[in-house]
Amino acid sequence: MSGFFDRLFSRRAAATVPSMDGVLRPNTLLDQAGVLAAVPEPDNLVRLGDDLLFSSGSDIFRLAADPAEGTAPELFRHFETQVTAIAVSAEGLLAVGLDGIGIRLIGGAHDGVVLDATGSRPAKGPTALVFIEADRLAVCIGSTHNGPEDWQRDVMEMRASGSLWTIDLRTKAAVCVADGLAYPNGVLVQGGRLVISESWDHRLSSFDINARKGRPEILIEDLPGYPGRMTRAENGGAFLAVFAPRSQLIEFALRERGYCDRMLREIPKEFWIAPTHRSGRSFREPMQGGAVRVHGIFKPWAPTRSYGLAVQLDADLLPVRSFHSRADGNRHGIVSLCEWQGRIVFASRGDNLVGALSLDPLSLQDAAR
Repeated sequence: MSGFFDRLFSRRAAATVPSMDGVLRPNTLLDQAGVLAAVPEPDNLVRLGDDLLFSSGSDIFRLAADPAEGTAPELFRHFETQVTAIAVSAEGLLAVGLDGIGIRLIGGAHDGVVLDATGSRPAKGPTALVFIEADRLAVCIGSTHNGPEDWQRDVMEMRASGSLWTIDLRTKAAVCVADGLAYPNGVLVQGGRLVISESWDHRLSSFDINARKGRPEILIEDLPGYPGRMTRAENGGAFLAVFAPRSQLIEFALRERGYCDRMLREIPKEFWIAPTHRSGRSFREPMQGGAVRVHGIFKPWAPTRSYGLAVQLDADLLPVRSFHSRADGNRHGIVSLCEWQGRIVFASRGDNLVGALSLDPLSLQDAAR
C-alpha cells in the first residue's frame, strides 16, 4: 500500500505536467541563432577574461573575443577524462570537474591542486561549480549512485542522493551545505545564499551559504522541464538552461516501478522512455502519441523527449524571457549558457553546436515574428 501512495504523491512522478505558457510560451529563437562553433556535445560555457571557454568530452576549447566568422575554436587544455564542470574566479583561477578524478585547479597559487574528496566522500564527477570568493568553492555532486554520464539512469531510478558543498581551497576542508538532493545540476551565488537547480524535482532552491545541512527555500517549482546549469547575468539576474522537457509518458513510466526497472535492465539506453538531449533520429524510439508526424513532417507541437529551452531570470530569479527550439527544431539539449559580448551564448549538446543570441529585446521581437 505504501508503494501506491509513493507513486501518487511523489514530486518526481506527477500525474500532470505543467504547460509552457506565459513567459515560457514556445518560440523559435534558438533555431534562428547564429552558430559560433560546431563541436561534439559542447558543455560548460564560462568566460576567462575576454575569451569564452567551453568543454567537449575531455577537452576545453577557447573562442577569442570578436572571432572572425568561421574561426575554429582553439584547444585550450586536454584532460585524461571527461570534463563535467568548469568555474572561473574573478582572479582567473580555473576549477575543472573531471569524471572519476575530482576537481583540478589551474592557475594562481593553487595551480595543479586536485580536490578528490568532499568530506569523507569522493568528489568524482561534480555536476556544477562556482567560486564564492577567491579561496572558496561551491560544489554540486549530482548523485552518489550514478556519474554525470549516467544522468538518465539516475532520473529513471528516482534517485535523490546529490549534495551541495563548500570547499576551502587553502585547507581543502569541505562543509556539506545540503544532502539528499534530487540531482543538483547548477549553482550560483546570490548574496549570502547558494541557489541550485534540482533537476529531478524540477525546481530552484536556495540555501544559507554558511549552513551545515540547512533547509531549502524553494524559489521556483514545478518547472515544465529538467533545469540544469545557471550563470549570472550582467544585469544582476541569471540564465537557466533547461536540458530536456518533462512529458506525461515519462512521468507515467516513473510511477510504474516494475516496468521502469525492467526497462533499465533489458532495453538499450537510447530507446528508454526517458528524457534525452536529442530524440527523433530513430524509428525505434518511444513515441508519446499518434500525431507526431503528418505526411512525413515532424510537427513542432508534437510530444518529444528532447527540446531546446533557455530561460532568462530577473534579479529575484523569476522568469522574464525564454528562448526555444521546439520538437521539430535543431537546437535541442541546452546544457549551458553564458553572457558574452552582449549576446547570450548557448551550448546545444543534442545538436553539437555552440550558438549565440542577441540580448536586444527589439531584435528578439523581430526574430520571433
